[in-house]
Amino acid sequence: MNKPLLFSWILSIIATAGSLYFSEILHYVPCTFCWYQRILMYPLVILLGRAFYEQDLKIHRYILPLSILGMLVSGYHYSLQKVPALQHFEMCQSGVPCSGEYINWLGFITIPFLAFIAFTLITICMGLLMKKKKSV
Repeated sequence: MNKPLLFSWILSIIATAGSLYFSEILHYVPCTFCWYQRILMYPLVILLGRAFYEQDLKIHRYILPLSILGMLVSGYHYSLQKVPALQHFEMCQSGVPCSGEYINWLGFITIPFLAFIAFTLITICMGLLMKKKKSV
């Protein structure tokens, strides 16, 4: 059993379930950047699940581009929420503003922050998987 692969898959499931909970149960309307993050996270559930089932150690080739791009998008989205000067460059012109915060736990934990943490941990796990593959 490959622990980084399993952990990445579980993280992607939790992140996907969390985003669906926020939108479908709590009725939080996703902004444009939230949709981009979903587009990058949702396929990871299937890709990582299949890779874990088949013990495919080469999956990092497909996951890293998505997870790194997800880190960049969610990091920028979080910056829009927390840095007032960046709100002038907001791309959400209609509907929900990208700088809006549905949750703000402990003064810094927002939905984009949670996505950033998930993408970062998946990226780290894929790095560990690459290292493990090279040593085998």
